[in-house]
Amino acid sequence: MRKYLHHQLFTGAEFDGRLTLLNKLLVAIILLAVFTAVLSTEAELHDKWHYELLVAEAVFGAIFLAEYLARIYAAAENPGPEGDWVKRWRFIRSPLGLIDLAVVIASLLPLFVSHSSVLRTIRLLRVIAVMKFGRFSRALGEVWGAVKDRGDDLLVTLVLAGMLLLFGATALYLTEGDIQPEQFGSIPRALWWAVITLTTVGYGDAFPITPLGKVFASFVALSGIALVAMPTGIIAAAFSEAMQRRRDQRIEEMRAHLERLDQVDEAVEAKIAALQRTSNPKP
Repeated sequence: MRKYLHHQLFTGAEFDGRLTLLNKLLVAIILLAVFTAVLSTEAELHDKWHYELLVAEAVFGAIFLAEYLARIYAAAENPGPEGDWVKRWRFIRSPLGLIDLAVVIASLLPLFVSHSSVLRTIRLLRVIAVMKFGRFSRALGEVWGAVKDRGDDLLVTLVLAGMLLLFGATALYLTEGDIQPEQFGSIPRALWWAVITLTTVGYGDAFPITPLGKVFASFVALSGIALVAMPTGIIAAAFSEAMQRRRDQRIEEMRAHLERLDQVDEAVEAKIAALQRTSNPKP
């Protein structure tokens, strides 16, 4: 039983890279628990289904507590010469163990403390923890590798965006500060407008009214379109290169495997020939 739980909860992936059945069920339960927590923040639903939501939260809390205890129990199967309780204590202190403990606390605390339902969203951390297994792990690793490979390019983009924000805020402060002191009376105030304009959101709560201010605003808005697109293109190109490297690696692995099979076939044929010679000696 302990080995089975260890494979289902810790190994977390079958030989084909898929999640184990238990981890799939846990992901579904986590998403259902988060969805329930989101619905419980609506006053009308909370008042109408208060008892049902409370029971659901208690059930989710019991499931996550049982999972946490099962992980502690199965942690003794982790490789290493240490004793069972040493391995279990290591798991408790590990990032995965701390995430599990936080999920359990977040699930049970709202049952005893009011206005703590927001803590239930911590359960999403368990989804991230489960996703580190199997094919999800490789996909996340490739995404992170793509970002690291283009770190310098992304840093340059970030610096350019910061310079443009400061330029736009300063320009609107100089041109609109005396006319609209509430919105542009200082560079920090103007920075709010610069951020929402650069990101092409534009809430409309602050906007220039002078011709020169509109010219600067147009420049910032058009530059924002390019700066928002630049990181997307950089990451997409890096991810495409990572996928190509992975395909090339798979091709090389398949070629090496075929070469090993050829060597094995030749060795087998040689042994068969030797056995035939010994079993049928020449007169």
